[in-house]
Amino acid sequence: MRTLLVGLDGACLPVLDPLVEEGRVPVLADLLERGVSGPLESQIPPWTPSAWPSLYTGTNPGQHGVFDFLTFDGYDWSVVNRTHVREHALWELLAEQGRTSVVVNVPVTSPPRSFDGALVPGYIGPESPPCHPEGLLEELRAELGDYRVYGPRGVEGDEQVEWYRRLTRMRGAAFRHLTERFDPEFGFLQFQQTDTVFHERPEDAAAISAVFEAVDDELGSVLDRCDPDTVIVASDHGIGPYDPDEFRVNEYLRERGFVETTRGGGMPSWSTIAPEDRDEGTPSEDRTLAERLLSAAAAIGLTSQRMGAVLSRLGLAEFVLRFVPRDAVRAATESVDFERSTAYMRSRTELGVRINLAGRDPDGTVSLAEYPSVRDDLVEELAAARTPDGEPVFEEVAPREEYFEGPHVDDAADIITVPAAFDTYLSASLRGGTFGPAPESWNHKRDGMFAAAGAGVAADASLDGAHLFDVAPTVLCSLGVPPSERMDGEPLPVVDPLPPDAYPAFDAPSTRETADAAVERRLTDLGYLDDT
Repeated sequence: MRTLLVGLDGACLPVLDPLVEEGRVPVLADLLERGVSGPLESQIPPWTPSAWPSLYTGTNPGQHGVFDFLTFDGYDWSVVNRTHVREHALWELLAEQGRTSVVVNVPVTSPPRSFDGALVPGYIGPESPPCHPEGLLEELRAELGDYRVYGPRGVEGDEQVEWYRRLTRMRGAAFRHLTERFDPEFGFLQFQQTDTVFHERPEDAAAISAVFEAVDDELGSVLDRCDPDTVIVASDHGIGPYDPDEFRVNEYLRERGFVETTRGGGMPSWSTIAPEDRDEGTPSEDRTLAERLLSAAAAIGLTSQRMGAVLSRLGLAEFVLRFVPRDAVRAATESVDFERSTAYMRSRTELGVRINLAGRDPDGTVSLAEYPSVRDDLVEELAAARTPDGEPVFEEVAPREEYFEGPHVDDAADIITVPAAFDTYLSASLRGGTFGPAPESWNHKRDGMFAAAGAGVAADASLDGAHLFDVAPTVLCSLGVPPSERMDGEPLPVVDPLPPDAYPAFDAPSTRETADAAVERRLTDLGYLDDT
């Protein structure tokens, strides 16, 4: 193996450095000591489903087409997958140059495209994702005894931490097996639990250490087995503490006359705490009665959000939801009325506000002639938003074209909203009041990390200005392969640069829906699917 790329989701130096100092990650510590390392600026938005495609294509979302966990068709949505990424992955470019690759657990790679090598998809893919070549997952499960993309839902305590370790060990074992079989020149191994642990157990130092120690052990075994010439470690974004209050963008816009609301639509507010099987065994007549009762309560302003808030304070929410069917909760949920609204935040993780534009959206309320002035008004109103302490909520509010360029810019939100220092959790929920307790104390930050070590790495090189888009061209140059001229990034000075070259145009397949309710539930559990 000439180059190994290790992906650590959400890792950053403020998290990693204390673990190095405590001696908990000796393999990573050795790479940092004998190589070069530093912050890696992520993109906007710095979230997994868009950032990993940017890393593995070297292009911005306006070029590759994925901005969020969700993709939208009018007011409808579906979860993104590889068919929505409209650009070559670096392992596909390597195949064009006769290089083989093994790729394990990289997000947004299901369903995989054909190339010379092997690929096992990761996050956002289904539990049993299609792999390349066909039949590879069955081979892995026969060889390893088990291989899962996700751990079981609902586990807690020590069992949850043990699942973090097990999933991490599965990644390393699968990668070692596949590299032995395919003998690739390039390997890409990603670990997702380095991010998951901060969403689920952010204050649990023992759990965080357990995850990084497991990653370090697997990385050590991979290095012993593969002995790569160059090792590159990169993350898609950073992670860190947030303010205690969330900012509810749609509540803010409703107060200013941009958002209209309805009941009975959207994703239920209680979905993050409700058992996934709560409809099972509930007689149909009981469901109908519950729906009528909750709908009647909603008609006088007692929506499921307000009931959920009261029950949560009393410690009764989970108990009640054992007996309240999902459809009943949905019937009483207040949500954004997309057809009647002027503008709204559709998904908090795309970091933007969408305008209900006539001619583009099915029931657009804003004419093309009105669009510029409405967008200007929204920018002004959002830029004026202040936290309870009087500080600006956003460090920048700007039209989308200031952040994205390429053939898919029109798929982005119309206005991009960048939280100040990424300290405030944004919410698209309608829960009453512009501010309220944030569901997570840690979340994504803009700066991830980059490190490189090996015989061909310039250990004294500067990483000033290193950006997520630079990872793919750097990897290609480490293998003596020129980057694509369509890439937005440039090779970092840790390797000898090569001028970009022209590659075949991307042959975009028809997009496919993920159509996996389990994936949606997992995204909801981690707070990525919000209630609108």
